[in-house]
Amino acid sequence: MREQHWDDYVHVLGTARTIAVVGASDVPGKAAHEIPAYLQAQGFEVIPVNPRGGRVLGVPALASLDDLERPVDIVNVFRPAPETPGIARQAVRIGARSLWLQLGIVSDEARRIAEAGGLDVVMNRCIGAVHAELGLAEQGLPGPA
Repeated sequence: MREQHWDDYVHVLGTARTIAVVGASDVPGKAAHEIPAYLQAQGFEVIPVNPRGGRVLGVPALASLDDLERPVDIVNVFRPAPETPGIARQAVRIGARSLWLQLGIVSDEARRIAEAGGLDVVMNRCIGAVHAELGLAEQGLPGPA
């Protein structure tokens, strides 16, 4: 497994505008709600993906990545590691640019699938914490192109 560096995170986050969040929650207080809310507040378009449907952060949740009608920049995952290879396959299929597995989620199989499909991969890191640590919000990134 390749060690990730801050330059990798800057590349992934600094060029992204749209993030599909697999496992997004409508329950305030849960990381799967608070992190997407932070990302949305930072100017990202957040597309929640949750098979239960409903609305998350005022946006209708899709049942699956396959329901997306256009590519996204990042697929951010809040699901257990055993589910991530299937999510990686979907991310490749929909033309995502990156697969980001949240803190505590690691899957070498998902990494292999995503990288073989041309995606950048980040594992075991909180996307919100990394975004804040990089100071991207302070630099005005992301935002409308």
